[in-house]
Amino acid sequence: MTTVKQAKAVARRWVIDEAADKAGFSGALFAGSVIRLPNEATLPPTSDVDLTIVLDTTRPPDKIGKFPCRGVVLDVSYMAADAFRSPEAVLGDYHLAGGMALPGIILDPTGTLASLQREVAEHFAQPEWVRRRCAHARDRVLAGLEHIREGAPLHQNVLAWLFPTGVTTHVLLVAGLRSPTIRTRYLAVRDLLADYGRMDAYEPLLELLGCAGMRQSRAAHHLVALIGAFDAASAIGNTAFPFSSDISDTGRSIAIDGTRDLIERGNHREAIFWVVATYSRCQAILDRDAPARRERFDEGYHELLADLGIASLEDLQLRAERTRTALPWIMDVAETIIAANPTSGNG
Repeated sequence: MTTVKQAKAVARRWVIDEAADKAGFSGALFAGSVIRLPNEATLPPTSDVDLTIVLDTTRPPDKIGKFPCRGVVLDVSYMAADAFRSPEAVLGDYHLAGGMALPGIILDPTGTLASLQREVAEHFAQPEWVRRRCAHARDRVLAGLEHIREGAPLHQNVLAWLFPTGVTTHVLLVAGLRSPTIRTRYLAVRDLLADYGRMDAYEPLLELLGCAGMRQSRAAHHLVALIGAFDAASAIGNTAFPFSSDISDTGRSIAIDGTRDLIERGNHREAIFWVVATYSRCQAILDRDAPARRERFDEGYHELLADLGIASLEDLQLRAERTRTALPWIMDVAETIIAANPTSGNG
């Protein structure tokens, strides 16, 4: 088993060997859940190590994604240095702030990131900045839902509804000073709401997704269908997508094994978000590179969507409107969480 400390050492070595001499290299830092794990903890086999490479450029390269490195799966992204231009820019960004509030710098040739990290850590929990990050997440929901388009492939429109709807959990996680996780966001927000005595808000979040009544056996059934699509897509994929590395042999332990683990532990409703995301991405790959083979997996995909109450573009549009309508009460719940934070002041 690999400890978090060992995994971080592998990641640091990769940065030194493969990224530090890249033109415009301005620094590197850990992102995601690994920042919050103690060094002595065992890195779960269904987890990767997220890295952000900061470059002094207005157009950073596309994300590398997931790849194996000395027994660890690294997930590498690039980001323009302008995103780290000031403490205020980071404190208002709901994705960046949480990581920068904790010690996670790998390399910092100019000392800029370290100085920024100290400032962000000092002000991170102040209610005015928490509210600003909640508003940032809310705005991501609204902007994302606008990408549902008549005439677009079904899987594309499903993703345009799914991910913004899932960001409703991020609004609340940000309010509670928690990490806005990706794959396990519903599990994380359930824990948050339990801690803050607001479990009344949890079922409505699942209802927005359409899986509040999902049975464990049904989730397991959908996972079996997904595995067939995943294997076909990972074997065929030729076109580069931002998520290509997720649908690969390297990504299988996270996308498939991690989802199976959730379902078997009774967190089947919480697993559905990633089942839909992964199945939709598989459909996108097959649709582009092997449309005839994609048709073999259409039935399972439509069956999954039907269980969520989605059978048409009109259904997706109605669900998107339901998500928009829910945002005011979600922001109200976020406000009660902010007020209950141990570090909360008058804001």
